[in-house]
Amino acid sequence: MYIKKILLIIVLIGLVVGGVFSYFIYNAIFVSNTSFNNEEAYLYIPSDANFKEVKSLAAPLLENLETFEQVAKRKGYASNVKPGKYAIKKGMNNNDIINTLRVNNIPVRVSFNNQETIEDLAGRISEQIEADSLSLLKAMNDREFLKTNGFNQETKLGMYLPNSYEFFWNTSGEEFRERMAKEYQKFWTPERKTKAEKMNLTPEEVITLASLVHKETAKVDERPKVAGLYLNRIRRGMLLQADPTVIYALKKEANDFDMVIKRVLYRDLELDSPYNTYKYAGLPPGPIAMPDISAIEAVLNSESHDYLYFVADVENFGYHKFAKTLAQHNRNKVQYVQWINAQKINR
Repeated sequence: MYIKKILLIIVLIGLVVGGVFSYFIYNAIFVSNTSFNNEEAYLYIPSDANFKEVKSLAAPLLENLETFEQVAKRKGYASNVKPGKYAIKKGMNNNDIINTLRVNNIPVRVSFNNQETIEDLAGRISEQIEADSLSLLKAMNDREFLKTNGFNQETKLGMYLPNSYEFFWNTSGEEFRERMAKEYQKFWTPERKTKAEKMNLTPEEVITLASLVHKETAKVDERPKVAGLYLNRIRRGMLLQADPTVIYALKKEANDFDMVIKRVLYRDLELDSPYNTYKYAGLPPGPIAMPDISAIEAVLNSESHDYLYFVADVENFGYHKFAKTLAQHNRNKVQYVQWINAQKINR
């Protein structure tokens, strides 16, 4: 009788201990363990992170870091951390969180446009993915990569077509440039290449000309007309005489691309730079900025006309007055010079 009581007590204790243990396991695995109020929060895990760093990054999002660690170890995640961007939804339990961190690396939207230099582009991209600007610059400037893909130090910016793209957050500089090289090749369809060939231009030259068009006018509907004008001058062997190229040359000479130049002066036209199209014939060595797609398409689908000159239209700001002769252009120019002098814009 006494032994039966002892056994009964042992069984009861076992049941209690087992129940407590099961309750603990259940809570550790299946009870909500998020501490934020938004519908979801994002966890960014660097490529070289270990589990200790993951815990530090996850701590502000969790109610109980200890149970998170226990489940992570039990599921093998603690020794197999995966870098990337992960969405932790409100009310998730540890099991769901660990499963998410194992397989649900979500892409980010990377967008860029209007960068004037490769340094500007690297800075812009580094704000959106893990790779920092220095590693991006190193990858973008790699001479072997540029040579393999048909670019050089002057034309390299033209490879990066402005748009929005999906990348994983933990993309490296090398992975970014490789993807953009593929996007560039994809853009240059046989149809676009044929259009470029008919103008006796390479794809890289189209991009360079598009950068002039992009800088000359922000009006998308006017860009094909501006592109047609420049092509007319190229065919006739005339200097392009594009003010944006002079501005670029001045900035490059000063190594200051933040410089603001609102007016090109006659003395600026004497600057000895291959980018100065008042001094050197043909296109500059490479793009003077990153042209958007509409500017590239404007070159490939340029208007056919006889215009050779244009000047800003002060009666219709943003647009230009076009002329077929120098005499007509000079008449149009008078009004613009009077306006810019009245605004007291000296530089």
